[in-house]
Amino acid sequence: FVSSQVEILDWETKKQLCFLDKVGPNATIREIRLMFHKLYPRWYPARQSIKLDPKGKSLRDEEILQHLPVGTTATLYFKDLGPQIGWTTVFLIEYTGPLFIYFLFYFRVTFVYGLDERFTSSPHPVVNLACICHSFHYIKRLIETVFVHRFSRGTMPLRNIVKNCLYYWGFAAWLAYYINHPLYTPPSYGKKQINFAVIMFLLCEAGNFSIHVALSDLRRNGSKTCKIPYPTKNPFTWLFFFVSCPNYTYEVGTWISFTIMTQCVPVGLFTLLCFIQMTIWAKDKHCTYLREFKDYPSHRMPIIPFLL
Repeated sequence: FVSSQVEILDWETKKQLCFLDKVGPNATIREIRLMFHKLYPRWYPARQSIKLDPKGKSLRDEEILQHLPVGTTATLYFKDLGPQIGWTTVFLIEYTGPLFIYFLFYFRVTFVYGLDERFTSSPHPVVNLACICHSFHYIKRLIETVFVHRFSRGTMPLRNIVKNCLYYWGFAAWLAYYINHPLYTPPSYGKKQINFAVIMFLLCEAGNFSIHVALSDLRRNGSKTCKIPYPTKNPFTWLFFFVSCPNYTYEVGTWISFTIMTQCVPVGLFTLLCFIQMTIWAKDKHCTYLREFKDYPSHRMPIIPFLL
């Protein structure tokens, strides 16, 4: 057909919001979003969820009208996602907070631990090492956000940033308070435990970075299409042989090593919550791969090789 008509209804009330005439058959969902935006300026494209069914999932920007199960008159449903914020901005805010919050406790500012000068610096080298590792982790994340990550979705709901910041900033303050506390005691097994943890920490950080680079390379040409990630010549990416989301595997490994290094209960609780959340994300991504690709490697697990 030469052209189509597109009717856009409110997903909840089913009320017609607009009727687009003479829409080309090769029009993408992104182009339809832009047309809709011209009629309703307050609903910019990132704020729009366009669906085939009110309860269905959002259509991707690159999907083409004539490839969808619609006739010459297509009925689409619109949902307002609310104010949006870019993922790059989100990550910069989330990760900058813990970096500077930790320093407040590391330098033992007076309003945190009091004015007693005996407690102005820690006698335990592991406290300095923990600060270096914590700072390194979040500086790496900031660098990845600016130079490595390529996001399939450009934005997230603005309301979520408050929740995310409370999580990252709050935990950073909690674990920093105890690690840098004047009464903090070093790990039970001393240097052996600390050295083991540092080596494990550095390996996991290198692995996490390698996976992020490998995933970024899949979108090097700007494509937002989902692709199967495979191991490269980099040994750290060989974990792709066994799991779908090795970036989460390495991330959890990083916090396990930090827990071993500091032997601190708040760090252990943070690690546990990280593992639970990343397992949920990994399972969702794993299911997406299985749904999108019939030839997806059947032996891969979401996050832990052979187990989970």
